Amino acid sequence: MEIISTKDRKRISRAIARAEKKTSGEIVAVIAATSDDYIFIPLLWAALAALTVPLILFPFTDMHVASIYAVQLGVFVVLGLLSQWWPLRIALVPGRIKRARAHRHAVEQFLAQNLHTTKGRTGVLIFVSMAEHFAEVIADEGIYEKVPPETWDRIVEQLTAHIGRQEIANGFVAVIKGCADTLAKHFPPGSGDDNELPDHLIVLE
Repeated sequence: MEIISTKDRKRISRAIARAEKKTSGEIVAVIAATSDDYIFIPLLWAALAALTVPLILFPFTDMHVASIYAVQLGVFVVLGLLSQWWPLRIALVPGRIKRARAHRHAVEQFLAQNLHTTKGRTGVLIFVSMAEHFAEVIADEGIYEKVPPETWDRIVEQLTAHIGRQEIANGFVAVIKGCADTLAKHFPPGSGDDNELPDHLIVLE
């Protein structure tokens, strides 16, 4: 199932095009289904659960060591298979790890989309990773010199609030406009502006 409809993709693309008419900055929007497959962390939980089996069985049963080992192996296999069900797998990953992986993915996209190569270093990435319920705005150094971090924090809060209400397109459109209004104060449009980066929403499924 697609994470965002074609209609909403076009709506967001139009919002980016309108926004970039207000400023010489470049805005790129990216939405990802997830920032990692998280295969190993749930397996680690399964292994830890299996390791507790002898602690439970040794004091309270007279089972043979080989039988306990078989139960231990069975617990690991069953829990390992269950953990491959995506809703359970993502639920087993600690929030701190999910945020770290999503942030790393955002930074990777900032570089992959060449936001660090714009004239004047005025690129802005709006990044959302759905599985982690994570949103981040990354601005290049030319912008950070003039716009305080608190400004981007407020924009991220606005975006995450929309995502929490399942209003993904509304969130992107509102935040794109907010970014454009902020950039326009410090980086107004110039007659020689080039549209260096794509205006469409980049979807990573």
